[in-house]
Amino acid sequence: CNDDDIDLGITALHLGALWQKGKSLEAAQNHLKLLAAQTLAQYDATQNPAHTDEQRALTKIETLKHVLHGKHDYRGDVEQYDHLDNASLLRMLDRRKGLPITLSILYMHVGRQLGWRVEGLNVPGHFICRLNDGRARIMFDPFNRCKILQASDVRFIIKNALGADAELSATYFEPCTNRDILIRLQNNIKLRQIDAEDYAGALQTVQMMQQIAPNEYRLSLDAGVLYA
Repeated sequence: CNDDDIDLGITALHLGALWQKGKSLEAAQNHLKLLAAQTLAQYDATQNPAHTDEQRALTKIETLKHVLHGKHDYRGDVEQYDHLDNASLLRMLDRRKGLPITLSILYMHVGRQLGWRVEGLNVPGHFICRLNDGRARIMFDPFNRCKILQASDVRFIIKNALGADAELSATYFEPCTNRDILIRLQNNIKLRQIDAEDYAGALQTVQMMQQIAPNEYRLSLDAGVLYA
């Protein structure tokens, strides 16, 4: 299907259910609806028609933070960052803790349910969001309590991940497709399965990734290595 037709949040839930047999998705889907309803109610109570594009964008980010982090305590798992459960949106809804990408998917899903333009940015070593409203384009970090990010902050993240000689590139500010986000989500699972020497499980994850992005040749290389 077309990339725009992919429901990012619901697809991520189903991917998480693949390795949590017997787990019902109904409660998780209802919870996502509740989060969207609470976010809309909070925004309606605080928005100001006189706001500029930037003020309106900041209000939307603050509303997402108020509901998801403040009300429901969704946060980055800094104690057990590499725990496999952090890479599953379904488990994150239970634990209220996750990776940058799982938290970003949650924020994107809730925002998009309200018609807000929330994008994912595939920054090396991290994953962040950007909310667009009119001429305003504001980056924020769901993993770090929705901290508002400037270009200098992104530059710091990149240098921390790639080394002191790394510099900003325009490609880091290009929004990810839904397929790219799902592939990166599954890649986190694959890497953790490999670290645990669960090569059969990692191969199953790669095969699912191939169904999401059948033209991605690097997945064939991954599968070959895991077969070996």
